[in-house]
Amino acid sequence: MKACSLQAEIFKALAHPTRLQIVELLREGEKCVCEIVPELGMEQSNVSRHLNHLKKEGVVSCRKEGLKVYYRVSDPGVFQMVDLCTEMLKKHWESKQDALI
Repeated sequence: MKACSLQAEIFKALAHPTRLQIVELLREGEKCVCEIVPELGMEQSNVSRHLNHLKKEGVVSCRKEGLKVYYRVSDPGVFQMVDLCTEMLKKHWESKQDALI
């Protein structure tokens, strides 16, 4: 598979608001699914589906401790990608606001 295709799969994994919320929650560090579910206010099965998608693309990894599964972001570069996107959005909206003035 070409590098562009692999990159596109990572972007697709991040291209959902719930998955971006999960990444933001994991910015604080490793979290158990039991901690993520209440933060998102969603059904556990739905959160697990999103976590599995992120895991499949290598965005997050997990470990099991007893009955609990803990997730973490696999590479801190993911946070840099999210931060860069946030900065791009800020610049975009600032330029739109300046055009309206």
